[in-house]
Amino acid sequence: MTTTPVTFPLTHRFATELPELALPWQAEQTPAPQLLALNDPLAAELGLDPDALRAPDGLGLLTGTVVPIGAAPVAQGYAGHQFGGYSPRLGDGRALLMGELTDREGRPRDLHLKGSGRTPFSRGGDGLAAVGPMLREYVVSEAMHALGVPTTRALAVVATGRRVRRETLLPGAVLARVASSHLRVGTFQYVASARDVELLRRLADHAIERHHPDAASAENPYRALFEAVVAAQADLVARWMLVGFVHGVMNTDNVTISGETIDYGPCAFLETYDPATVFSSIDVDGRYAYGNQPAVAQWNLARFAETLLPLLAEDQDTAVAMAMESLGTFGSRYAATYAAGLRAKIGLAPSGQDAVAAQLGEELLGILRGGHVDWTTGFRALGAAARGDAEPVRGLVVDLASIDDWLVRWRALGPDPDLMDRTNPVYVPRNHLVEEALDAATAGDLEPFERLVEAVRQPFDERPGLERFAAPAPQDFGRYTTYCGT
Repeated sequence: MTTTPVTFPLTHRFATELPELALPWQAEQTPAPQLLALNDPLAAELGLDPDALRAPDGLGLLTGTVVPIGAAPVAQGYAGHQFGGYSPRLGDGRALLMGELTDREGRPRDLHLKGSGRTPFSRGGDGLAAVGPMLREYVVSEAMHALGVPTTRALAVVATGRRVRRETLLPGAVLARVASSHLRVGTFQYVASARDVELLRRLADHAIERHHPDAASAENPYRALFEAVVAAQADLVARWMLVGFVHGVMNTDNVTISGETIDYGPCAFLETYDPATVFSSIDVDGRYAYGNQPAVAQWNLARFAETLLPLLAEDQDTAVAMAMESLGTFGSRYAATYAAGLRAKIGLAPSGQDAVAAQLGEELLGILRGGHVDWTTGFRALGAAARGDAEPVRGLVVDLASIDDWLVRWRALGPDPDLMDRTNPVYVPRNHLVEEALDAATAGDLEPFERLVEAVRQPFDERPGLERFAAPAPQDFGRYTTYCGT
């Protein structure tokens, strides 16, 4: 690792304010770094020069092998419930927080690496990452951003020139990603397990200042912090459900205090609509199935509440009662966000007939499920039906009597096709296209990946020449399984 006076304005606020959670560390050297993908629009948002990032020192920053003056890379400590079992010491086992920077709107943002090598949190892992999983995070996080879902974002993927041993030897890579922060429920669990109330208070104050500043002026700032995170996570998971996103690994170390989606390991998008859908190879019991995501989110937030009890009130029973009451707001917040989103997906603006709209939405979900209809295609086809052409959606459904009856009642409410086209995407990262792009990139051909990124960055705008990016997987694609990439 070298330290250089290159002009990348990184600070080290997390490491300075919470040194107990920040282990100074350095990335492993990269034998032959090669830039595979650079997010020029995001670089511009961050006030970074894309040309400088493409230069040798820039590639060094993106792999952690060049540290700007003033930066202090650290591996962050956190704990977490993984598939329901508590692990008291997880942390950045293959990652580094390079530091913070301020974007053009004045917001603090983390620059964080994945695949940068072993740290003391590695727990026997090699600390490395392969090209495919890092490009998966790039394309899916860009798609989520374009869909309006809060998310971490990929700044770059750099091939390291090092081979990584998984089932086979694969080309290695480092992902540079950006987030509002990397504070997680697991961060609070790590501190709570140490029973250091003053450190817990400092962490909570840091989270309030960075993410939920209105909580600072509340009668009970720490209860207000909890309620803000509950609301942010309820909104986030509702948005996942509305676009058909399956996270796949909703452990508490993957639940952000900011309300951003983080960690795109075994994630995927729904094909045929079924709430029991699971893609992850390690989710053998379906804990994180698509339809379970809201309940799991609330369970994870209960674990967050447990960490905050010493700050909520001196009396434990009082603190528990406060936490339970605040946690109880999750259901109504989630339901309201989901209902509003589903209403928009069927083209109905808020009105005095919201109950009727909600009933229609639920009926439609039943029709889609019964007919094994592709989630994205089905909702997009409704836009044509709102313009008078019902054949696209009728062609997807087995029970024509049910859909015809539904369409009559729905049209009577005057659905807005333009609203639907702004709400229902044409393009999502189709699972078969993601695999095609990652396989090609692993073999050295980036063109399919670049075309897929181009399509999903404008998900609502139908464009000629991109028809295959809007089509469901072919019949011979089979059952899709994803892997975490570690």
